[in-house]
Amino acid sequence: MENAVHEGPSSIGVDTLELTAADLAKDPSDQAAVEIFLEGAGVPNEYISFFRSRIGQPVQFYSAFISYSRKDEGFADRLYADLRQKNIRCWRDKEDLKIGEKLRQSINDAIRLHEKLIVVLSENSVNSIWVEDEVEMAFEKERRQGGTVLFPIRLDNAVMHSKAGWAAKVRTRHIGDFRTWEDHDHYQKSLARLIRDLQADDKMKPASI
Repeated sequence: MENAVHEGPSSIGVDTLELTAADLAKDPSDQAAVEIFLEGAGVPNEYISFFRSRIGQPVQFYSAFISYSRKDEGFADRLYADLRQKNIRCWRDKEDLKIGEKLRQSINDAIRLHEKLIVVLSENSVNSIWVEDEVEMAFEKERRQGGTVLFPIRLDNAVMHSKAGWAAKVRTRHIGDFRTWEDHDHYQKSLARLIRDLQADDKMKPASI
């Protein structure tokens, strides 16, 4: 179910959500797969949060938007696949933009509806206007609702030397280290740290909209 290809939004009735939630309340083993399917079908995040509440199961991980440069697509492909495998709901343009959607509006909506923003920092992304805009949206979301939204990770040292104002603000944060991501053991260690930090706390609330 989680691997379904969605060519556009689907119509899913409240009665369907209620019946599915009732079944999962008895056996929640497929909950993550169902949530990924609902997200891909275009069900808004607030309805998915309501769906969870009907099941009565706690949220295990925060959802995340992945911001990156297309020149780092190889890393982004691997990260996206590994987070999905751990049942972490995440969004990125290559996989989740629907045909015909307006690019900027869809990205803005996705950032708004996901709890965290993982920014992949590299020589490519620190010079990307798109990445800069997405990071600034994360900072604004933090100012508006409190808490930590931005999760920076780096592939090289470019962010440490960048003169961009937004990069200077990122340097005040702890930055996840994926500089040796092509080494399997190093990558797995860094990935485990990121997954650990994406675990939802007991008081997690749905993202503000």
